[in-house]
Amino acid sequence: MTRTITSPMTSAALVLALCAPLLSAQKGSYTPDRKDVYAPLAQAPKKAAARRNPLEGDPDAVAGGANLFDQHCAECHGELAEGGRKGPSLRADPVQQATPGTLFWILTNGVVRRGMPVWSKLPEPQRWQLVSYLKSLRPAEKGPQ
Repeated sequence: MTRTITSPMTSAALVLALCAPLLSAQKGSYTPDRKDVYAPLAQAPKKAAARRNPLEGDPDAVAGGANLFDQHCAECHGELAEGGRKGPSLRADPVQQATPGTLFWILTNGVVRRGMPVWSKLPEPQRWQLVSYLKSLRPAEKGPQ
């Protein structure tokens, strides 16, 4: 039997290598196919993307959407919509620049391949409340690059 002696530096490197996936799963670090994570936004049909939010400008819709987000979305997208273990940031530019109709379409149809459920059973006014809340969020701050 051969015994291997490892230095503290080697042990530290091994621990970091084993923990890296756990560390990358922290808030705001949803990474599967990072560059393509927002691609489904571009798949909304033109007619759907052109839909206007009937609740736009209604502060009660934003508050209602915040409550719905806490109940249905925060588990995956994080309490502040900055991304979580299962879902990407909803404060990112692609989401914030998407039309209300596009966001409504995504909520209605989901992105099942990526684990985003279909919310078509949620009443339409509640889906528009969620859109109102998402559009009220400030974009994510860009960190040093």
